Amino acid sequence: MSLNLKIVSPEKIEFDGKVESVFVPGTLGEFEILTGHAPIISSLEKGKVEYITSEGRVQLMILGGFVEVKKDNVSLCVEI
Repeated sequence: MSLNLKIVSPEKIEFDGKVESVFVPGTLGEFEILTGHAPIISSLEKGKVEYITSEGRVQLMILGGFVEVKKDNVSLCVEI
């Protein structure tokens, strides 16, 4: 199974596709999102977003934002 990840910044859609997992810099610490994760909305702080696609591991540095997880759909609204 996989997650649908969409990363949006004010400038453009940074990524939209299937991933195996997502690491995000939550305000209370970094956490990982896997298939079947409970629904959540969390603020993000400056740090590294990391996600694993079929082609490998991708890292993206952000200044902050929000993440929403709902039914294996992960939406990130971030400032880069």
